[in-house]
Amino acid sequence: MTREKLGRQAAEAALTGLDGWTLAQDGASIGRTFTFNNFSEAFAFMTRVALAAEKMDHHPDWSNVYKTVVVTLNTHDAGGVTALDIELAKKMNRYFGG
Repeated sequence: MTREKLGRQAAEAALTGLDGWTLAQDGASIGRTFTFNNFSEAFAFMTRVALAAEKMDHHPDWSNVYKTVVVTLNTHDAGGVTALDIELAKKMNRYFGG
């Protein structure tokens, strides 16, 4: 997977099929808020994502308050959104829905 920064149009196009994700106003990151039924579900989701992120060597910026997980993805060394961010966002959506 490449760490090449996507242009704004490419990032917007990649988000077309990603429910709930939005491109930041400056185009440098994507974000989504996940809401679960309770803390245990939120924590289980974060654990599953953490294992996937570690395998990808690509880690989210996120926070958790009770049943809500707020995620921001970008590739710091590329200075913006890359295919890695899109792939991790897809995994998160699958884990959330599955």
